[in-house]
Amino acid sequence: MTEYGRGRGSEPWHPDDPLYGDDGWGGQQAQGPQSPYGGQPQHHPQQPQTHARYGDWGTGEQHGYDQQQYAPQQPPQYDQNGWPTGSYPQDPYAVGPTDPYAQQAGYGEQPDYYGSPEAYPPPEPPGRRRAEPEPETDWDPGPDQGEHAFFSGGDDDGRNEDDGRDDEPADRRGRGERRGGKEKKRRSGLACLVVVVVLGGGLAGVGYFGYQFYQDRFGSAPDFAGSGNGEQVTVTIPKGSGGYAIGQELKKAGVIKSVDAFVAAQASNPEGKNIQDGVYTLQKEMSAASAVELMLSPKSRNNLIIAEGWRNARVYEAIDKRLGLEEGTTAEVAETKWKTLGLPDWAVNHDDVKDPLEGFLYPSSYAVAKGQKPEAVLKQMVARATETYTELNFEEKAESLGLEGPWELVTVASLVQAEGKTHDDFRKMSEVVYNRLKTSNTETYQLLQFDSTFNYLKGESNIDISESEINSNKDPYNTYTNKGLPPGPIGNPGEDALQAALNPTSDGWIYFVATDGVNKTEFARTHSEFLKLKDKFNAS
Repeated sequence: MTEYGRGRGSEPWHPDDPLYGDDGWGGQQAQGPQSPYGGQPQHHPQQPQTHARYGDWGTGEQHGYDQQQYAPQQPPQYDQNGWPTGSYPQDPYAVGPTDPYAQQAGYGEQPDYYGSPEAYPPPEPPGRRRAEPEPETDWDPGPDQGEHAFFSGGDDDGRNEDDGRDDEPADRRGRGERRGGKEKKRRSGLACLVVVVVLGGGLAGVGYFGYQFYQDRFGSAPDFAGSGNGEQVTVTIPKGSGGYAIGQELKKAGVIKSVDAFVAAQASNPEGKNIQDGVYTLQKEMSAASAVELMLSPKSRNNLIIAEGWRNARVYEAIDKRLGLEEGTTAEVAETKWKTLGLPDWAVNHDDVKDPLEGFLYPSSYAVAKGQKPEAVLKQMVARATETYTELNFEEKAESLGLEGPWELVTVASLVQAEGKTHDDFRKMSEVVYNRLKTSNTETYQLLQFDSTFNYLKGESNIDISESEINSNKDPYNTYTNKGLPPGPIGNPGEDALQAALNPTSDGWIYFVATDGVNKTEFARTHSEFLKLKDKFNAS
């Protein structure tokens, strides 16, 4: 738009003009020769306008009139607030009744559009105008009207591959008169269905993994029902195994369904913590609670039990029987491989011992099952004995008891175990041993005189031994003819005998007699008291 007019190609003035009222808005009707816009003067709609600075329009002769030189425009009048007053100086360019160009064009007398009932509403200030509402349509927008090409069924560049509208009239395309409209609708519905299926699958996956997470964290652990399917299985529980380790062994054998179920059942059972290591005979597919209850029962224990005081020869026989080996197999392994079985340094290099492993096959319950090797079983027992002697601090306490190292302390404990009839006798028996070993002993003169050592020598357990037999045998294990301790232990002492060897009484006991020959032992301090006890024994 030019500075002094609307340029060439003028149109009839009308209040619908979108620029109506923009310049010099005053909200009043134009009077007389004033500009109908209330501000900037307007020219005759059909009058070509020229100006010195727009000489490229041509001459007036080209349009049928003389070239004119227009006067500069007079500015509108404003009040003190900056609003137009509605009064303007005479517009030299306003259309008048004597304007020949206006009469020629039929504009000599213009109707008053604001003075009739059909008047247009007064113009609004530009800042108060409302945006024209967008026209409503009853057709689906295409890709060029906001719809994504994916839902329009078109190509990636937003065009339908088969709509064939490139040569269609623009007015038909604008009205939404598309060919293949139903097919397009179907494609859009299929696309929506695909999206729904994908979203549904995603929700299902999230739900599944959410359920698994909940089950793992808060749900009950999987478990079998009942006390088993009748199929027996042997399970070995290693030493020191806790609830989870036991559960893993049971699950591996098919006894229980999950480790968590077993741990929960063990925790809920008041005696659950008392499950020990060893071999158990159970059934497959047991409920966790049933497995815990059976493992607490002695009926399920299938361990190899080494009793207190057993000599090694008897232990070897028990191992052979448990492993299904030929008799004497384990004894041969012990004789040839004893140095590789883990004895402590202080337990080797002792002369005249009949069995270097004597006293080191610790009495306890061991998990022994077919398929194991004798070396493995013996190593378990030696390790248990060594661990126990270390915990009891044998190396330091042996010296305080007047012994030459822990080896002699184990030997004392084995004598206490062999000679004592009950655990109540052990501490008194321990004092007897120490008192007889003293150099100040004038009763037996450092002779122990124990039948148990002679029986070990003979590999027997006889009570009645003749004096001639005793006196004729000079073997180091014959404590009737040899002073001091035998060359080594004569059996495998248990916990009570070991404690007694470390803590003897101090009552002066030096003699003892099993008055009933089996379960009752009585002690004496002098030889005369001993003779009375001996007469009592002979009378029984």
